[in-house]
Amino acid sequence: MKKITMSLLAIFAFSGAALAQTPDIKLGAKAGLNVANLSGADDTKAKMGFHVGALAEIFINEKFAVQPEILYSSQGAKGKGEGNVKFDLDYINIPIMAKYYVMEGLSVQAGPQIGFVVKAEAGGIDVKDGVNTVDFGLNLGAGYELPMGVFADLRYDLGFNKVYKEGKSIKNGVFQLSVGYKF
Repeated sequence: MKKITMSLLAIFAFSGAALAQTPDIKLGAKAGLNVANLSGADDTKAKMGFHVGALAEIFINEKFAVQPEILYSSQGAKGKGEGNVKFDLDYINIPIMAKYYVMEGLSVQAGPQIGFVVKAEAGGIDVKDGVNTVDFGLNLGAGYELPMGVFADLRYDLGFNKVYKEGKSIKNGVFQLSVGYKF
C-alpha cells in the first residue's frame, strides 16, 4: 500500500510540473478600423471599413506565441474619377500570426492570411462572379497588451493574388487598427 501511495504522489507531482510547463492559451475578441485600397488599380483612393472577430493566443514560451484569428473584414477602395465608384470587398479572413514579445506587453507580429470573399460590389452592382473567391496575403504588425487583457494592434495586410479574375493585377492592401480583450 505504501508503494502505491508513493507512486500516486509521484505521478501527481510530475503531472503538476508538466501542466505548469504547458503553454498558456488566451481567447479573445477584437474589432477595429480598416484603411483599405487596391494596389495596381487606376484612380482609386483609400476606403474606410471595419473588421471584427475572435482569436486564440497560444504561447510556445514566454517570448513567442502563435495567434490564429477569424475576422469579418470590410475592404476595397473608392474611385477618384467620374462617378467615384466604390469597390466593396468583404472577406472572412483567417490570419495565423507569429508573435514575438520584445518586452512585456509589446509584440511584433507576422504571418500568412487566407481570405474568402463574402461580398463583392462595384458601384452597388454585384461583381462576385468576376472576383477570385480566395485571397492570400501576408500580415506584418505590432501590438501592445495591458496586464488586464486589453490590447491594441496595428497591422498591414499585403495581398499576394489578383482580386479580379480578368484584367490588371489588382491586389488588396489593408492597414488595420484593432482594439480587443483577451481573457
